[in-house]
Amino acid sequence: MTDKGRKSSISAPIIKIAIAAIAIGMMMMIVSVATGIGLQQKIREKVSAFNGHIIISNYDDNQSQGSVMPLSLRQDFYPKFTKVSGVSHVQAVASKAGIIRTADAFEGIVFKGVGKDYLWKNIEEYIIQGRKPNLSGALNNEVLISDYLARRLKLKLGDTFNTFFMKESGNQLPNLRVFKIVGIYNSGLQEFDSSFLLGDIRHVQRINKWALDQVGAFEVFLDDFTAIQTKGKEIYENISSTLDSQTIAEKYYFIFEWLELFDFNIVVILVVMIAVATINMVVALLVLILERTQMIGILKSLGAANWSVRKIFLYNAFYLIVRGLFWGNLLGVGLVLIQQYTGIIQLNPENYYVSVAPVSLSFWHWLALNVGTAAVCLLVLLVPSYIITKISPIKAIRFD
Repeated sequence: MTDKGRKSSISAPIIKIAIAAIAIGMMMMIVSVATGIGLQQKIREKVSAFNGHIIISNYDDNQSQGSVMPLSLRQDFYPKFTKVSGVSHVQAVASKAGIIRTADAFEGIVFKGVGKDYLWKNIEEYIIQGRKPNLSGALNNEVLISDYLARRLKLKLGDTFNTFFMKESGNQLPNLRVFKIVGIYNSGLQEFDSSFLLGDIRHVQRINKWALDQVGAFEVFLDDFTAIQTKGKEIYENISSTLDSQTIAEKYYFIFEWLELFDFNIVVILVVMIAVATINMVVALLVLILERTQMIGILKSLGAANWSVRKIFLYNAFYLIVRGLFWGNLLGVGLVLIQQYTGIIQLNPENYYVSVAPVSLSFWHWLALNVGTAAVCLLVLLVPSYIITKISPIKAIRFD
């Protein structure tokens, strides 16, 4: 069955369609897996960059509005959580709700105070202008504001603004702090960009009249995000009974439930693409068998076993599958690399939390797609190849 002979036969267009179906299917599977996993990873990175993977605080302490009851820095798990493996970093933070007031507008914000132990490398990639606040030395008024808040308040790099913080008693004049913008960030996550202002934790300590060794909460980072549920339980069991812990998957459940839909979508695409490729290969194999009925009869009359004849067609089908996979991988991986290095496909950050479609394709995912597709196609092709066992040598030789 050479390419030349195939081109002059009725099976030529059907074989080309089968190869094209496998190629398009593989391309779609690679792109869908790469974009789905890439988007999940990027959003998880963003959420954890601003919250850690697990948050340790007092019970009923609403961290979204600000720290109410302080925690002591003197904890068994700080600065190193030695009782639980897989913890890479622990940092102390404190939050305080306030209002930024300018000549033209005002916005409610949450001032997130951080210290020298803050892991800035997690959010440095989101800083689009300026730099991070200087937390070393004497207390200063430097802050990092989001691009969203800066535009709404008509502020720019280097500007100063007034921020009012209500006192806990509620019947006193609010605390006024004047901050200076030294950096502007854009995470693409409206949940954070619309409220978070990052600065020195000592501001919160002074406003709340806390000691320097008192903080609002601890943010814990893990080596492996996939172990967040298991590690979350371990951490809860290894902290004081007066403290509570919460994973970011629990705190921002609406984001992570939305991310889980991508797994379902990816599975649906994989099933549909493999089904289309398999159906086309089955049709192609049946046409090949029908076209080579006389050859099958001759081989059987010469003593060839049914399985031996079936293997000839299965080998030929495998060759067609490999050709389809080759072109599919070439197109799929090529598109992923183009997106990775150029970011040509843009997304609406209000809907997808990212401005550029992220892609991520590991070697093992790529290998699983190729091996899985080839294996499923070959297993399904065993069924139509069984027709060969029913072909009579005498009738086949007479077949025209």
